[in-house]
Amino acid sequence: MSFDPTRFSILARRLDGIVHKMQAALIRTSRSGVISSGHDCSCCLLSADSELVTVADSIPIHVMVGPDDMSRAMHAYHPVLKRGDAFLHNSPYHGNSHAADLSILVPVIDDDGIHRFTVLSKAHQADIGNAAPTTYMPTARDVYEEGALLFPAVKVEENYETIDDIVRMCRMRIRVPEQWHGDFIALLGAARVGEREMLALGREVGWDALEEYIGTWLDYGDSMMAEAIAGLPAGRATAETRHDHFPGTPEAGVPIRATVEIDPVEQRISVDITDNPDCLPCGLNLSEACARSAALVGLFNSLGQNIPANAGSIRRIDVKLRENCVVGIPRHPTSVSVATTNIADRLASAVHCAMAKIADGIGLAEAGSTEGPGGAVISGHDPRSGNKPFVNQLALGDTGGPAGPREDGWLTLGNVCTAGFWLMDSVEIDELNFPLLVHERRLVPDTEGAGRHRGAPGCRMRLGTNGADVRMMYASDGTQNAAQGVRGGAAGASAGQRIERSDGRLEELPGVGDFVLSPGDVVVCDTCGGGGYGLPLERDPARVQRDVAAGLVSRGRAQQVYGVLLDQNGAVDEPGTSELRQTCAQANRSPDMAGSTAP
Repeated sequence: MSFDPTRFSILARRLDGIVHKMQAALIRTSRSGVISSGHDCSCCLLSADSELVTVADSIPIHVMVGPDDMSRAMHAYHPVLKRGDAFLHNSPYHGNSHAADLSILVPVIDDDGIHRFTVLSKAHQADIGNAAPTTYMPTARDVYEEGALLFPAVKVEENYETIDDIVRMCRMRIRVPEQWHGDFIALLGAARVGEREMLALGREVGWDALEEYIGTWLDYGDSMMAEAIAGLPAGRATAETRHDHFPGTPEAGVPIRATVEIDPVEQRISVDITDNPDCLPCGLNLSEACARSAALVGLFNSLGQNIPANAGSIRRIDVKLRENCVVGIPRHPTSVSVATTNIADRLASAVHCAMAKIADGIGLAEAGSTEGPGGAVISGHDPRSGNKPFVNQLALGDTGGPAGPREDGWLTLGNVCTAGFWLMDSVEIDELNFPLLVHERRLVPDTEGAGRHRGAPGCRMRLGTNGADVRMMYASDGTQNAAQGVRGGAAGASAGQRIERSDGRLEELPGVGDFVLSPGDVVVCDTCGGGGYGLPLERDPARVQRDVAAGLVSRGRAQQVYGVLLDQNGAVDEPGTSELRQTCAQANRSPDMAGSTAP
């Protein structure tokens, strides 16, 4: 078949459309707020030989790497695949991200019984049977202490009939079984939508033609990545970030290093993450899927938006791992309960910073860390609905976007490894669904990492309860180690959390928290600002003026940090600004960076 660019583009959109349909079905039919409101879910399409074809708008840490190994596990455990089969998979030791990301794999079998593709749907669960009512078990010393239910490619449907033994077992271990079962059905439904649409497409265009197109599509991803790498400067650099101290970690925290080498001639990039600590006796370790995905997220963030995330584009990236490493290949029963967030975000940021070290104009600063009480897993009983139990993960206010070489930090990035696809909760929806009161959610002035381009400012949330005791469990980062700036940029402000008790007592909260918020209490959560890129004195004064007008930067900070003077009407005093910046440059110093906490 000769190459037809029009047909190629149409098929690319058709396949993306199928995955979008899967995601829409999953979001619109799920029960958990973290899925239906937060969109903490992903879908993708794989070839019959387990190569990633398309992910549409999925969360990168879910799908960049992992679905391929999950598909291989399905093949290994079930050599004979039949139409009507479906497999439940959440084992991080067999390709999944972490136990809380429940996945369904469905093989697409044509009318002749040939396996053509695999569709995968994945959704985050607030409760997966852990020993405590939470997604994350940060202090678990191993998987047994986590308590999560694990399913390494277990068959849950045959001939389109659900195997109820599996469902009954899960319902006995999940605290809100109706919610879990609703999400389970939504996952199955989304995968069946993908199966139905792929069968229809194969019949329409022909399976051989479709498979030939897939080969061309992966080669296209390869060529787009090659072109992007060829336009980068050659170089090699190592950057280090640091996760805050947790139970089970060194007192100084966990250093995370990444060495990036760009070879524009061979059009390849390597990311070496072997020079990192061994696995830790806690839940912060990354699964292999998350280690590879986080490294790729750091690179894709720095390479532009036109490169498709598929097996072809990933061919040109060599991620070097080692066994028994906190960002490597964990050995069972190492706990990887928190694999999708904390250390994963630090690893992606280390890749950002290493790229920025190689040359100005590439890479990013470090993203602000997340997962404080505003991202806690909440549980309890709601007196407004007959004291029914509830459990859900919040996503109420992380910002954290790192500055880049061409633009300021993304205001609603959230976790860097979710790339903004995990949405911020609606205050009103959370207050309707749970006994919560959101007293305040606002951006905090002067918390951005200053730079030629600034990081996103931090966010403050003040949360109370509506007539009920609410248990909140979280595993935050960024209180001790704020988001670094690069190429002369400043760090963003650090995080913090505390409780204002109804009797007037003020309780500072640790990085790992498990507490009960009672009526009258208020928990205050300050999130990190993102790091800055480039010298603050190089920032366009007009941008500083706009930030002051928007309430993101104070007049004093504009002068002291950015060297920008404003007149009484808020306009830039151009002669005064030029003189101030010249004075600072002649003195060979930057303005005062007070207000941004360095790591």
